[in-house]
Amino acid sequence: MDGVLLVHKPAGMTSHDVVNRIRKIFHTKKVGHCGTLDPEATGVLVLCIGKATKALQFLMSETKEYQATLVLGQATDTYDASGQVVAQKPFQGVSHVDAVLQSFVGSQEQLPPMYSAIKVNGKKLYEYARNHEKVEVQPRSIVIHHIELLDQHDQFITFRVQCSKGTYIRSLCVDIGKKLGYPAHMQKLIRLASGHFRLENCFSLEDIEQGHYHMLSLEEAFQHFEHYVVEDAQIVYHGKKIKSDIDHQVVVCNQEGQVLAVYGPDGTGYLKSIRGLF
Repeated sequence: MDGVLLVHKPAGMTSHDVVNRIRKIFHTKKVGHCGTLDPEATGVLVLCIGKATKALQFLMSETKEYQATLVLGQATDTYDASGQVVAQKPFQGVSHVDAVLQSFVGSQEQLPPMYSAIKVNGKKLYEYARNHEKVEVQPRSIVIHHIELLDQHDQFITFRVQCSKGTYIRSLCVDIGKKLGYPAHMQKLIRLASGHFRLENCFSLEDIEQGHYHMLSLEEAFQHFEHYVVEDAQIVYHGKKIKSDIDHQVVVCNQEGQVLAVYGPDGTGYLKSIRGLF
């Protein structure tokens, strides 16, 4: 089994739990995911299986889309509903919600949650947090491309956001709460899209176990990437360079449209092989 599988991750499982489940279903250890989802989050989890694991690094999409619900009036140490309450404030109403949301559009620095898998000095932040150890956390550069208010009922605000890879929606919920004058945390998160892979094309684990799924070929998975067609595929099989003034990565295919490799510029007027996918 070689290909890309789009899974609708359920709540209560880590991304690695899903990978292990798929390994058992397909009887292979060659399964990897293209971007972690928090255990309580649901939605798009892109998995590469078999030979397609060679493509993992190229399918880590730069843009993600989420639907999130935040709760005003209560903050937690994990920034989500699974954590311990660390601050409270009675909810007394809120205004200008949409204007506050729109103020987050654009490039900015974001402080990630302490309960995250980011490593500092070789140790994950959540390990420091669980041991009550202090560590300096550096903000990260992110981009909010688009944000839209979907619903606001009492202290619950639901919004859709399109953002860069590496954005923590939990942190965004906390920051939105601060601008509205309340401690806050994320109650619910659904990943609607990872790059061109969307939730409506995903399959549940139950569907997959029953054989009701479609695995994408590399040709389908890379259909939105720029393609470069070679006349002689042996050039790619032997890892030879291709003379070209293209200054970015391309997917190299043979005359029949079969994906062979990903190439990128070498800085001297040639494209060099970054990874063979055959």
